[in-house]
Amino acid sequence: MKILIVDDNVLTRSLIKDLLTEMGHEVTGEAGDGNEAVTAFRQQKPELVLMDLVMPGKTGMEALQEIKVIDPAARVVMVTAVQQGAISEELLQKGAAGVLHKPFLYGELDELLKQMK
Repeated sequence: MKILIVDDNVLTRSLIKDLLTEMGHEVTGEAGDGNEAVTAFRQQKPELVLMDLVMPGKTGMEALQEIKVIDPAARVVMVTAVQQGAISEELLQKGAAGVLHKPFLYGELDELLKQMK
């Protein structure tokens, strides 16, 4: 699967990229904030976006909404350390394909990606 990684933390992006590569997925690109995410999505047209919720500037929630306007069929999984059910519910209502909570295990990421196929 072709995947775009969006997170303001370079180390987090690197770790996720390593996991995805090990699982046999292609990382089409990386973005450090919501603005970069929307631009990268337009340019790369990935099959899936793994996006952090809390980032400086445009948040993951705002970028999710913009991406869904560009492509209503876009699959965006929000990756967040925010452990609130209300936030997860709002993300799903706004079009997120799923929510993955940090820190996550290899098996959790693998299972989520299998559901996205």
